[in-house]
Amino acid sequence: MVEEKVVTEEVKAEAPAEAPKEERAPRGDRRPHGDRKGRPDRRDHKGPRAEKTDDMEERVVFINRVSKTVKGGRRMKFTALVVVGDHKGHYGFALSKAAEVPDAIKKASEAARKKLYSIHLVKGNTISHEVVGKYGACNVYLKPAPEGTGIIAGGPVRAILELAGVQNVCSKVYGSRAPINIIRATNQGLDNLKSYKAMKELRGKE
Repeated sequence: MVEEKVVTEEVKAEAPAEAPKEERAPRGDRRPHGDRKGRPDRRDHKGPRAEKTDDMEERVVFINRVSKTVKGGRRMKFTALVVVGDHKGHYGFALSKAAEVPDAIKKASEAARKKLYSIHLVKGNTISHEVVGKYGACNVYLKPAPEGTGIIAGGPVRAILELAGVQNVCSKVYGSRAPINIIRATNQGLDNLKSYKAMKELRGKE
């Protein structure tokens, strides 16, 4: 047993050491592993949400999971309803769909910024007169309020009024309570607002 042990140790000592592995030469335009010079680092990339180019504030009103049944099964996606505004009479909204929630929010935010609406605010940061906005089976009643009242409204209506810059108003929603229908009905009502001078002309007082 002792002799066998000595022979084994001698064989190990005579065995040549392993040669160091040669680095694989780059093929074509491929760079060796770890060498990323000249390539932009994804962590340093700034998308539309990372770098703000305007003073618009965005607010996510509603997120819903939807599915489409196809031959292979169900395809799950997410829809996001986003409202943007600058608190100075300009606002926009959009509903977008994507496979992931952040992508859906990003798409809706970009779409909302592309189509903006404007309203004229009167003294006290309120609307000029009472109005009823209609869309489908949803009716939204908006009424001006004195200064200090605040925004008396539900979630979707509050979001669009706050970001538009309205600070004193009363509202009531009738009919459909789907967030997108409420937003569209509110937008239709704000779009029908007329100035004080136009209202006097319509009433024949000027």
